[in-house]
Amino acid sequence: MINIVAAAVQMASSPHVSANLLEAERLIGEAAAEGARLIVLPENFAFMGLAETDKLEHAESEGSGPIQDFLSRAAESHKVWMVGGTLPLKAQGSKVRASCLVYDSAGAQIARYDKMHLFDVNVPGTNEHYLESNTIDPGECSLVIETPFGKLGIAVCYDLRFPELFREMAGDGMEILAIPSAFTAQTGAAHWEILIRARAVENLCYTVAANQGGYHVNGRQTYGHSMIVDPWGKVLSCLPNGSGIVTAECAGAHLEKVRAAFPALNHRKLRCHSALTPAKPL
Repeated sequence: MINIVAAAVQMASSPHVSANLLEAERLIGEAAAEGARLIVLPENFAFMGLAETDKLEHAESEGSGPIQDFLSRAAESHKVWMVGGTLPLKAQGSKVRASCLVYDSAGAQIARYDKMHLFDVNVPGTNEHYLESNTIDPGECSLVIETPFGKLGIAVCYDLRFPELFREMAGDGMEILAIPSAFTAQTGAAHWEILIRARAVENLCYTVAANQGGYHVNGRQTYGHSMIVDPWGKVLSCLPNGSGIVTAECAGAHLEKVRAAFPALNHRKLRCHSALTPAKPL
């Protein structure tokens, strides 16, 4: 891994794609002007509808559509690697995939990750109910890709609660983790920072977490606190609320130093599922 300045973009996206893309373009430009060469957008950056089914109207085929065109142009014009939050890509039947597309600095799409764990929950202490599986088809595979600055892993929002996913990614050499998210205000206040820092610590990687942050037209409130965390769990930069960016340098020498001094990844014993062993009688 080599040194790179990374940025997490925080938004409060609306049902209006054109307005969201204008805001994303402004924030991407701001991040690039601060030296960022890896930029991570939040989950649903281009569209947050009034109802879960609204996203179906904006579903794109992979390789074609205004949201994908925007991401490609932005990456190329600013000469940055772009982790494109999520957007709805057409799936079989009437559902979509919540897809995170990665673009290189020439504007070429070089990877795709489909959100694996779907947010089907009742948020405790609130009247908020989510059933993403009604409209989203889950992905099946983790993703770690080679980049000019190191090995980049991608996960999305609710994925954060499943540490086995990140252990698999660590086994594939992940050095930087990008996590586009839209954590609710309630779950974020309880768990967001804990989970982000835990994933960085247990996998000894830099973590760039871009969250939605604010009040949305559909009545939802998201937690914000987009942050960049180093492999020792130190929060390098954080934006509590509202639209904006956070930037920090992800330093290859620091990553190597931490991993060499504290080689926990080399000490792992459980590398695969094993059959349940019956308990011995007392």
